Amino acid sequence: MKTNVTAWKKGIKTGIPIALGYFAVSFSFGILCKQAALNPFDAVLMSATNLTSAGQFAGLSMITAMATIIEIAIAQLIINSRYLLMSFSLSQKISADTPIYHRLLMSYGITDEIFGVSIAQPGKLNPYFMYGVMTVAVPGWSLGTLFGVISGNIFPARITSALSIALYGMLLAVIIPPAKHHKIVAGVIVISMLLSSIFAMIPALQTISSAVKIILISVVVAGCAAFFFPIKEEEA
Repeated sequence: MKTNVTAWKKGIKTGIPIALGYFAVSFSFGILCKQAALNPFDAVLMSATNLTSAGQFAGLSMITAMATIIEIAIAQLIINSRYLLMSFSLSQKISADTPIYHRLLMSYGITDEIFGVSIAQPGKLNPYFMYGVMTVAVPGWSLGTLFGVISGNIFPARITSALSIALYGMLLAVIIPPAKHHKIVAGVIVISMLLSSIFAMIPALQTISSAVKIILISVVVAGCAAFFFPIKEEEA
């Protein structure tokens, strides 16, 4: 019990920067919800139940365009399919005897940033660490949406656009620390960035959706790294 409480407190401390970044990004999402005529309850409910910036922005655009439920569902499946890969990775990070209810609760909180700080924890991952991160990250995402809806069109477009930069700052904060200590991780990051740039520059590859690009790059780069530089069980 004491170990779980310690892991939970550590997760809260780790999740505070994520929560602040989430607040800034979801604030701009809340403003778009206001422009799309969504009321505060609907907007906050969307953020509290999805936790996916790309999926929510795309979903909101499709709702505004009066897309069908099937079209929205297929789009969300493609956009958020990267979370399947993250779930597979986290399943190897937790103990084999972890109860199903822990697995379900952890799956709810899998985002790019929460996954990043969770997978970087040494040894086996205590579910309560992830719960600690979620304790502050989820309210940060939801409250940002709420304040964005309430604020409406008060702030100019330049400011709301600048708030979205916080998301990239969070991602850098997640990947830089492990890259400093592990050359393999640093190499994977650099190669992934190069491949992403290639996809963006070659006209024939530009038609591929961003979600599919992420999945392809993740599978190829991570698969090659796991094959050529496997982590021994005793080192995990």
